[in-house]
Formats: sequence, structure tokens, C-alpha cells
Amino acid sequence: MAMRIYNTLTKSKESFEPILPGQVKIYVCGPTVYDFCHVGHARSVVVFDVVVRYFRALNYQVTYVRNFTDVDDKIIKRANEVGMPAIQLADKFIDAFYHDMDALNVIHADVEPRVTAHIDDIIDIVQTLVDKKVAYVSGGDVFYSVEAFADYGKLSGRKLDDMVAGSRIEVNASKRNPYDFVLWKAAKPGEPSWPSPWGEGRPGWHIECSAMSRRFLGETFDIHGGGKDLIFPHHENEIAQSEAAHGKTFARYWMHNGFVNIDNEKMSKSLNNFLMIKDILTSYHPETVRLFLLSSHYRSPIDFSDQNLKESEKALDKIYGLVRRFDEEADIRGGDRDEAGGSYWQAFCAAMDDDFNTAKGIGILFNLLKEGNRLLDDKDAGTDESRKQLFSDLRRMGNILGILQQPWQAFFENRTQNQLQEITVSATEIDALVTERTAARKNKDWKRADEIRDQLQALGVLLEDKADGTHWKLAT
Repeated sequence: MAMRIYNTLTKSKESFEPILPGQVKIYVCGPTVYDFCHVGHARSVVVFDVVVRYFRALNYQVTYVRNFTDVDDKIIKRANEVGMPAIQLADKFIDAFYHDMDALNVIHADVEPRVTAHIDDIIDIVQTLVDKKVAYVSGGDVFYSVEAFADYGKLSGRKLDDMVAGSRIEVNASKRNPYDFVLWKAAKPGEPSWPSPWGEGRPGWHIECSAMSRRFLGETFDIHGGGKDLIFPHHENEIAQSEAAHGKTFARYWMHNGFVNIDNEKMSKSLNNFLMIKDILTSYHPETVRLFLLSSHYRSPIDFSDQNLKESEKALDKIYGLVRRFDEEADIRGGDRDEAGGSYWQAFCAAMDDDFNTAKGIGILFNLLKEGNRLLDDKDAGTDESRKQLFSDLRRMGNILGILQQPWQAFFENRTQNQLQEITVSATEIDALVTERTAARKNKDWKRADEIRDQLQALGVLLEDKADGTHWKLAT
């Protein structure tokens, strides 16, 4: 089946056809770095990380660009609040972004430009717009004239006349139209600024992405992505200024991920319900967070709650559990099997080809888990080759989803340590009780042995009596 992508521009799924056969050029709007990353940022980054992983698995040559906005009103405001130079503040939170995203197994983009390194590119495109008379200078600022672009509103579906008629935005005497937006801001005392044909100043937000995408991907590229909150005005304005400047299509496909809700309420600063990734990762394994973020279709809203995280945690335990069983009970050496993949990998690819449906893909992965456990339970039910193919398919799915990125031994050791922090008994104490119970059983003191089993079970510790002795694990 040919890949189909929901294009926000056309409001429909379209067959994906890259501009250059075998190549994909993607630009995704990155963070404005004035604070730590929250779960909303993580969803967008993880979603497009999976998109890129999947294209590469299909042997496309991908050029992936994700920017950092490192000069902005929010950055300047925060820097003044904490008494730190704006550029230094931005550097601090870029480092924090990498720390969080590396923990979430996010592959770095091929190019990760910072706005402050591309001022000349920005000035060049602003000058082009001024020369074409779709932008004008007013009071040291440069504004884009939305009325000069006949297709303004084509991404968001908004009509300019309706917007102006119902406008509640603050009146700015420097603008010809309330919806004209700034391309270049005149310098203010104490703010970072750069020389330009219109005087000292700094870029507006929207023009930055037009300039950086053109610099690294050209005037027209395949996919532009970001969160739904960027459709208007940011992406609408990017289209207007880029297509006016170059006279050609800006991006062919527009992809937007849905919002994150917190306990059924929209995440917002007014409700003070932003959850930072650095805080979430103190309680949950990074792959649990990834699995949760991918458990719904990327265009759908997703509700972030402890209950939903716990469900993803249990799901990840089951996935690693099958990896452990394959390693302990089956000979899975020999690498990948059929280059085209088995039936589960092919079904997974069909789900991904349908607008990157990771939710359906994860469902297929769990069908594989059931089959894998069945084949390990009943050695006569399959062949060594079928088991190896299942394991190969599982690994390939894991690589796309960004999970199964560590040995199962390390995963379960990490899980056990985290769980031990939540109960009132240490591993040393558990081992001592298990030793005492073993001695009681040897002495036929069944009452004491049962008491210890019940005591540990009440603490969330389960015992398994095997031929080589008693083993314990924490209940999930």
C-alpha cells in the first residue's frame, strides 16, 4: 500500500510523493528555549522522531531540520527576571532540551539551526518581501501586509475579511491591517539586536522558520510539521511570507500533532498544569513515556495521567518480558530473517503507511506478543525459524517506536530499583526473608514459610519456587 499522509492544507489524506524520488526533506518547528521542556513539547518531538525513523526504515534519504528559537520576547522577559543574558539563558535551556530528549531516545535532527546564527538569511528574505511591496517599514519595524497575499488563510481555513470584522486584537497604529505581522522588530534598550537596512533590531518569530527552512531545504520541500497550536498564526504566516517571496509552493504536506491534556483538562499555564519532562522521568522509565505518547494517533488529543502512564508501564514490561523469554528459552541468534519482514512487520508497516498510525501499530505489536508467548509455551506449535522471524519483527517495530533500546537485564534492574523506592522493604531485606523461608521449608516448617510468603506478597513481592531455588519479583 502506498503511504498516505493527512495534509492539513487540503484537510484530507493524500498519497505521499516526494519531490525527489527516494528523498524526503522535513522541517519541524522546534522549541522557544526559555524554560524546561514539558510533555506537549515531547509529544511533537517524539512523533516526528518516529516519522523520520520510519522513512529511514523504508530506505528514504531523509534530511530532517528542527530549529531552536533562541531570541524572542519570552526569552528576553525570562532572562530579565533571572538576571541573565538572553543568549546565556537560551544556551542553558537548549542543553536542557538535549538532556530530556536524549533520555527519551530521540535521534538528533540532521540540522538543528539557531535563529541567532541565521540573521543574514532572515534579513535577505525580509528585504525580498520589501522589494516586492508585500512588506512595509513603519517606525523602524517591518511588517508583512496580509492583504497582499491572496491565499492568506488557506492553511487554517480562516477568511481574512471575517477575521478583521471580528478582530479583538490590540490596535497598533503602525500597522495597515490589524493582522499584519512583524518581520523585523526595531531594537529596544537592553535587548539583543543586529544591524539591518531598517536599523538595529531583531527578527519576528514567523520569518525565522521561513529563512532557516529555505537555507537547508530549499524554497520548496516535502513535509512541514509541528503542533496544532502552530497552524495559526505561525504556519499560516510562514506560507504567506515564503510563497510571496519565492512565487512557489512552500511545503507540500503539512502535519500537525494533537494537544496533550492533563487529567482531562487542556494543558495550560493559566491552570498551572504543565508537566516537565525532567520531572516525569523521575517516576517513569523514558520508554514508558514514549510508548504512552505513541499510544494514540498523532493527530488525536491524548490525556496524560498517572493511570495512563501505569498502563503503558505494564505494557512495556510485557514487551521486555517477551524479549527476556526469547533470550532465555529460545535460540534467536542469526540476526534478521526475511528481509521483507514477517507478517507482523508487514502489518505494522501497513498501519504506519496509513498516516503513521502508531496506535494501530502498537496493537499489532501486542498481537505479536501473544503469538510469541504461545510459541514459547508450546514448543511444537512453531519452528525455530518462525520464532526467529517473530523476534526480528519485534526488534524492527521497537526501532521505529524508539523502545527496546537497552538489554532486558538492564531494563528490569532499573524497574526493580524504581519499584523498591515505592515499597517499605529493601532488596537486602527481601533476600534475607527468602533465605529464612528456604530454611523453614527445609526444616518442614510450612507455617513459617507460608507466613513469609504472605508477608512479602503484602509488600508487593511475589515468590517463584523453581528447581534452582526461590526467585522473587515485584508485582506490577
